Amino acid sequence: MSLLLKGSVTRIADLPDWPFSFEKIDNLDWRSGDYVVAEVLPRSSMTEQFELPSGRTCTPLTGDLLVGALARRAATLEATGSFQAVEADGFMHCLTAAGCMGLVTSSSQFSKAFLPLRYRGHVLRDGRSINMRDCVTETSDTPYALPTLLLVGTSMSAGKTYSGRVAVRQLKALGHTVVGAKLTGAGRWHDTLSFKDAGADFIFDFIDAGLPTTVVSPQEYRAAIGPLLSRIADTGATAAVIEAGASPLEPYNGGELVRMLGEHIAYTILAASDPYAVAGILGAWERGVDLVAGPASNTLAGVALVHELAGLPALNLMDDYTHDSLRQRLSQAVGARGHG
Repeated sequence: MSLLLKGSVTRIADLPDWPFSFEKIDNLDWRSGDYVVAEVLPRSSMTEQFELPSGRTCTPLTGDLLVGALARRAATLEATGSFQAVEADGFMHCLTAAGCMGLVTSSSQFSKAFLPLRYRGHVLRDGRSINMRDCVTETSDTPYALPTLLLVGTSMSAGKTYSGRVAVRQLKALGHTVVGAKLTGAGRWHDTLSFKDAGADFIFDFIDAGLPTTVVSPQEYRAAIGPLLSRIADTGATAAVIEAGASPLEPYNGGELVRMLGEHIAYTILAASDPYAVAGILGAWERGVDLVAGPASNTLAGVALVHELAGLPALNLMDDYTHDSLRQRLSQAVGARGHG
């Protein structure tokens, strides 16, 4: 028996109860963030996972109907793809487990298989298609002014989210009320939930801004993320840990996010795949970094090479003995609030 499964990109939406109406719309009228229904096609493996609004994952079966959102992806290490590449036959893929949907246009030989789908139609309410931006919570005009620890990387899978979890824990130890947020990328709810597991009092990601991924124009990104920053400011938190997914030079608007945060960035951690990548990103990005983490810091040899190439300190945050040092650095950058 076929099931209808909603992806975690739908968690901001009050979609109609199943069975609801959906119908095909001409490709020329598709927009990033449109909620669509797609049918799972037969495939040779059953390894593909689909993330539900709770953050749990499941393995869809052939014939199941999935609700996701049209999106673009431009991952350097896994795959690129776009809803704009889908042809008239409606064949597409799940570009991310969260339910971002489009046609894979290139993929690494080392990446996992992508769930094959057939477009069945746009989700309708009162005869009109529903876009993620229609489901965004209204916000105030509160200016964003939280002291922010910024997480950037030399690429995807460089250790940003893990470093963020450690940073959240240390800011909590310093007495802060902490927001954990992932504001660029093509993420999974699981990554942002891990900030909550680490002790963050509030969590957000770009899904909350109505974006399935942040591969959009800078103007569209700013229009979506600006109100979300006001919503973050309204939490009453005293510090924020904000992750820019991928690297700031990739087409996910990481550089735009940095410009929006501006002077409120109190400390920057660069998660790096290797010491040479540190030198590369510093030369290309032309922005200061306070600390290097990730695989580049796995050994004393790596730490020494980071210092030699870039003149920066590095900490292997997977080693618990480094956490006291990070807490001291954050205390100097952000301050403590009553204990620590």
